[in-house]
Amino acid sequence: MPSLDAIDRGIIRALRANARISNARLAEEVGLSPSACLRRVQLLEQDGVIRGYTALLGSGAAEEGIAVMIQITLERQTEDYFNRFELAVRRHPEIKECYLMTGDADYFLRVEVESAADFERVHKEILSALPGLARIHSSFSIRNVLQSKRPKAS
Repeated sequence: MPSLDAIDRGIIRALRANARISNARLAEEVGLSPSACLRRVQLLEQDGVIRGYTALLGSGAAEEGIAVMIQITLERQTEDYFNRFELAVRRHPEIKECYLMTGDADYFLRVEVESAADFERVHKEILSALPGLARIHSSFSIRNVLQSKRPKAS
C-alpha cells in the first residue's frame, strides 16, 4: 500500500462520510483544485486504497433477511488451501463478507438468507461444497443491536 499523506487521508475521510460528494466540493474540503483532487482520487483507486463504492440499505426493509454468522475451519492451513477457499467464496454472492481469522476458526463468513429453509439450501449447495473444509459452525442472528453508521455530510 502506498504511503498516504494528509491530503489523501482527508480525501478518504470525506469519501467515507459521503461517497457521493461532488469532486468540486471534495476538492474544496481538502484544499486542492478540482483537477488535482480528481487525479488523487483516481490514483487512490488505481493503487487499491479505494476499492469501490457501495449503497447501504436502511434497516427494517421488508426484504431484509436473516444474518447468519459462520465460522469455517479448513483441513489444512496452507497457502494452497487458503487460495482455493477464497477463490470459491468470491463466486457466491450469497456470501456477503469473508474474513481470514486468528483463533479457533480460519474464516468468518456472513451470509444473509430469507429463512431457515433458504439457509439449508445455501448450506447444502454452497457452504458444504467449498474446498478444503473440516468444519462449519453457523449461528443465526436474532436482531441487529448495533451497526456502525457513517456520519451525514453537512
